[in-house]
Amino acid sequence: MDKLSQLREMTAVVADTGDINAIRQFTPLDATTNPSLLLKAAQQAEYQPLIDDAITWAAKQNGSSDEQIALCGDRLATKIGYQILQIVPGRISTEVDARLSFDTQGTLARARRIMDLYAQIGVAPERVLIKVASTWEGIKAAEILEREGVHCNLTLLFSFAQARACADAGVTLISPFVGRILDWYLQNTDATGFAPEEDPGVQSVRRIYQFYKEHGFDTTVMGASFRNTEQIEALAGCDSLTISPNLLAELADDQGALPRALTPAANGGQSSAPIGEGDFRFQHNDDAMAHDKLGEGIRKFVVDQIALKEQLKARAAQAQGAPA
Repeated sequence: MDKLSQLREMTAVVADTGDINAIRQFTPLDATTNPSLLLKAAQQAEYQPLIDDAITWAAKQNGSSDEQIALCGDRLATKIGYQILQIVPGRISTEVDARLSFDTQGTLARARRIMDLYAQIGVAPERVLIKVASTWEGIKAAEILEREGVHCNLTLLFSFAQARACADAGVTLISPFVGRILDWYLQNTDATGFAPEEDPGVQSVRRIYQFYKEHGFDTTVMGASFRNTEQIEALAGCDSLTISPNLLAELADDQGALPRALTPAANGGQSSAPIGEGDFRFQHNDDAMAHDKLGEGIRKFVVDQIALKEQLKARAAQAQGAPA
């Protein structure tokens, strides 16, 4: 049995892509998208009719041209999500604009709009995860959304403080990043590499996973942002892992044995005091890696969000016969 098949027996496998063909090939349970992945997806021939649909629809909505382009982006994200949901049996993660990462009310408004757009095209709320950056403001927005029945995926998670706050907020799922943590340590220390057991990204997810199980938190831990299959194998048994198509292919081609690496603690239900805002901000800031990578991740998503917006704006102007 190949390693991908073995992994599926102990972990929910999620596709970290918006590529329809890759999703069809690997038949994951769920799929995740983000601004960077949507920007890539927008270049694919399969999605050109969806872009045209989003532009036509947005042009009929009230608001300024900028507001219509923002609506167009959300419409495109939900239409791509709809297409993906025709293939995967589980859920699609759709991300709120990263420029709202420090705006609780703005995040709430955008998340509700995305859910409304999904409802308009017949997607049930239980099939959607709203992705929000794991800032304090994002976590507070997710806490409110969860009470409203909107399930959330807290992304760009690098610190233990973020993981604690997400659990306290009762979010559905977190996406602790593995590869980006490794990147930081390779760039900021003398290390030139790590064995899987010593990989700081792997160790971060393992610590969060054990903490959640020991304290009985229901939040799903979904490792993300992998650089190699060794990181994935070191987290076999985690609740869920979101994996890029190239690494899914490597696992599918490997016929070696894949032992379980993570097992839930037997003593779940230990009490845990919630983390307050002051402690959250200090502890997260005190972790140089987490502080750096959260800010960098938001900035990169914003760059891709703006690039997608400019593409949509140019396409809309072309459709109207006007200069972009």
